Amino acid sequence: MREERPDLGLTVSATTRPPRPHDIPDVSYHFLSEEEFDRRIERGDFLEWADVHGHKYGTLRSEVDGLMAAGKSVILEIDVQGAFNVRRIYPDAVLVFIEPPSLEVLEQRLRGRGTEDEASIELRLANARHEMDLAKDYDARVVNDDLATAVRDLANVLESYEMDGGNS
Repeated sequence: MREERPDLGLTVSATTRPPRPHDIPDVSYHFLSEEEFDRRIERGDFLEWADVHGHKYGTLRSEVDGLMAAGKSVILEIDVQGAFNVRRIYPDAVLVFIEPPSLEVLEQRLRGRGTEDEASIELRLANARHEMDLAKDYDARVVNDDLATAVRDLANVLESYEMDGGNS
């Protein structure tokens, strides 16, 4: 999406999960210890945060504020807990649910990554079932089946909301 729309601001989430082999610190995620994450919660540094799949994830207010001050539309890659927390703070936020074509495809993708143990895969699938039930409360949904199609669909959603608040 950022290749199509380089004007979009993308935040880097913070997490307590350990880095995976392909992760780049402060690009993929801000990797924080549990203690540092908790200190930042207490200081109010997070716009939103949640405990997901046994680790904490959150969006730093400073990243969002900086991008918004620069006049950018901001993309947050967050779970449903975080999305609904953001909606409480920014009622005009547009929530777009990116969903797999099916739970079976999601399971294949998780197993294909080779980064999760069986318990983690089962937890992620259980969470996905719950999250997919909440997708009806989002402003739009995009199925991530074919990447080019999903990017086009997301671009159309963003354009619609930027142009006329999603009324087209």
